[in-house]
Order: sequence, then C-alpha cells, then structure tokens
Amino acid sequence: MKTRLVAAGVLAAVALALTGCSADNGSGAADAASSAPASGDALAAVKDAGVLTIGTEGTYRPFSYHEGGSGPLTGYDVEVARAVADKLGVKAEFKETQWDGIFAGLEAGRFDTIANQVSITPERKAKYEFSEPYTVSKGVIVVKDDNTSIGSFADLKGKTTAQSLTSNWYTLAQDSGATVQPVEGWAQSVALVEQGRVDATINDQLTYLDYKKQKGAEGLKVAATTDDSSQSAFAFAEGSSSLVDAVNKALDELRADGTLAKLSEKYFGADVSK
Repeated sequence: MKTRLVAAGVLAAVALALTGCSADNGSGAADAASSAPASGDALAAVKDAGVLTIGTEGTYRPFSYHEGGSGPLTGYDVEVARAVADKLGVKAEFKETQWDGIFAGLEAGRFDTIANQVSITPERKAKYEFSEPYTVSKGVIVVKDDNTSIGSFADLKGKTTAQSLTSNWYTLAQDSGATVQPVEGWAQSVALVEQGRVDATINDQLTYLDYKKQKGAEGLKVAATTDDSSQSAFAFAEGSSSLVDAVNKALDELRADGTLAKLSEKYFGADVSK
C-alpha cells in the first residue's frame, strides 16, 4: 500500500521514536543503569566463561520463539546471536525473560546482552551501549481491511490502538493522539484489531509480514507506513565497550560472508540486515 505522509508534529515524534520494537521498560531503569558496575573487561569475562549469555523473550515470532510452541528456541535474532557467539569462540546461552523485565535483567547482570529486536533510541543510548544494527525496518499501522477512517498517523487522533506499554509504538500511538489499550504484545494487539475491539495497532513491518506469511492476515491491511526506519541491535549494560567492539567485528564478518543476508532471506524473504 502507498505510504502516506505523517503530519509535521507526528513526523517529529516518528523521528525520535525510530532513530536508530519497544521503548524504555519504565520501571526505574534509569536509576538501575546509573548504578550498574562499569568496571572490568566484559569481553574477557565472556571469554573466560566460554559463554555469551543472551536475554530474549522466546515468544516474539519470527525473532525469538519456540518452533511449534514447545520446540527448540529459534528465530532471526536467536540465529544471529548464535552466529555472533560462534565468531567470538564461545557458546550462546539464552535466558528467556518477559519484555517488561528484560532491561532490568541486563542491568542486574543476568545476561551479557539482549537480542530481541531492541530498537536504538536516544533514550536507550543514554543508558545502554549498542552494537551496530542487524535489522532495519519501518513501522506500520495495521487495521481491518474495511477501515476507511485511518490512512495516516494523523488519523489516529481519537482512535483506539492496542500497544505494549513499554514499546516505542506505544509512544508513537500516544503522540499521534490515539487512546492506547495496553496489551502484552503483538498476538494480543492484532487479535483485538481482528475482533474490532480496537481501531488499529502500530508495530514493526516485519512482524506484520511474518504474521501474514503464517496466518494469511485475511481481513487486515496496512493503512500507513512510517517514513523513517528503525534500527535494532544488541543492547549491553554500560561498561561493556570491549564486548560491544567484539560483537561489531563479528557482525561485520557475518555481513561480509553473507550470513546475515541468508538469515534475513530465511525469515523475511528479503535482506533486512542493512
């Protein structure tokens, strides 16, 4: 569907939200991050342990999920993380955590990094360190296919959207003038749209495309697309520069040898890594 222009005020919000699928966890992360230890060599610690510990949801298809619901953990982010760990010469170990607590887990040292489509935003960059992006995508407004009242972000004013309260899509929906009904994630939000209980939901285009591939998305359409792209990367606690540098080197190698493109094609049918 043709991309619609976003009103000037909303465009500014889009640029802020999409610099760089969810915003700050809103649970005192700033205080926790400021008190997190910033000493030591993060890379050396990972090498000594022989393990790169990775926080991820495990319920966020196609990025991090269990095949068939109870099968092995897989997904685009999971496979990228395993490939990075292999380049570092260590084992990838995943710790599954709900999104609302994932940054708190990082700050507490439960894992070395997060691989869960973490968008790079100015707010997060002030508290965390990031690798180079390994996913680039846009945001979309998803509505029922008979909805003719929403064709732009400006049209969300006065409408109801379903969003996770800790996502940057929540911020964008609010800035667009929508009333937000809180949900835990994409599955709940798209179900509410399909049932006609909310007018729309904003999410990552890749999430919608995967849903369309898996479920058909009959009765749904994309009403508008953001002009700006979001960039997702590995997130690290402050003081992890040595590990960030090593992960960036690994990503560069994976991009050069075609691994990132291959994984992108596997999950999305296109190279979403750049």
